[in-house]
Amino acid sequence: MKKDSPITKIAKIACPAVISIVVSKDLPKMEGFQSLPLGMQELILPKSKHHKKQQIKIGGGSGFIISKDGLVLTCNHVVKDPSASYLVVLGPDEKHKAEVLAKDPLIDLAILKIKGDDFPFIELGDSSKTQLGEKVIAVGNPLGEFDDTLSAGIVSGLSRKITAYGSLAQSRNLRGLIQTDAAINPGNSGGPLVDMDGKVIGINTAVVQGSQNIGFAIPINYTKENIKEVKKYGKIKKPFLGIKYFILNKKIAHINKIPVDYGAMILRERLGEEAVIDGSPADKAGLKAYDIILSCNGEKITKDNSLNRVLQKHNIGDVVKLKVLREEKEIETEVELSERK
Repeated sequence: MKKDSPITKIAKIACPAVISIVVSKDLPKMEGFQSLPLGMQELILPKSKHHKKQQIKIGGGSGFIISKDGLVLTCNHVVKDPSASYLVVLGPDEKHKAEVLAKDPLIDLAILKIKGDDFPFIELGDSSKTQLGEKVIAVGNPLGEFDDTLSAGIVSGLSRKITAYGSLAQSRNLRGLIQTDAAINPGNSGGPLVDMDGKVIGINTAVVQGSQNIGFAIPINYTKENIKEVKKYGKIKKPFLGIKYFILNKKIAHINKIPVDYGAMILRERLGEEAVIDGSPADKAGLKAYDIILSCNGEKITKDNSLNRVLQKHNIGDVVKLKVLREEKEIETEVELSERK
């Protein structure tokens, strides 16, 4: 009888717990195409039945089960659309609707739940003990097609900081990441990075485009406090300010003739949204669209020290002091942080 290699043993532990996540959305049903004149040419556009909708697959990723009652970890960017529905695929004949229990965009984490019991699961390791050069295995379902794909490599770097870009040029700043040369391909996001004991030390989250095997994983220890809160409260309890904003830099400030090149400018992200949420702590404190929050409790707000990162150092109910630039005048205000509803 052939003896199992170390990687074969890990595959038997990890693969049953690694799942595909199918992202679907109700979209207008197509009924062919229509032609519209555009100067001397024709523009071909899809023709839809406005009153009829169908579930269309719009994306996907990987994840892994961490408890026999169906708790699943994946990346926040995999399940970021609140209007989409999510299906967890364990095998050709086993699919489950997934409920998104909690999301933490700051570390790109999402926690899902599938109904059932006695699911295969994988144990979490201790990422604080991860060493440069140790062997690791990345597991996932790349391109949503190749189930249970393993790639082997080493830990190439620790405590990496990157800016990851997604759809619509949206970016997320991630810190403290594990760098690995184990291949992480599209669709692998949310899958586990596993050590040679068969335990999860990270969640695969991003790659450097055009590089040769430079991938990154979220250290699993970053997720443990959130998992505890979800198990206890059914959600992640984080302090909440209640604004939409983006971080200023020199380029943005120069182009838009803004007098400062740092801080969080309050601004809506999409048409129909409010920049300041009604009834939120920010609303009660009188914050307005186009205000620029320069500092929070004396900490300067920058790209490397975002407002979210500063707020996570505080608890629900804390009162924080904000320095705000409004119409080229600096003002100070106090805000009592509440829990996100």
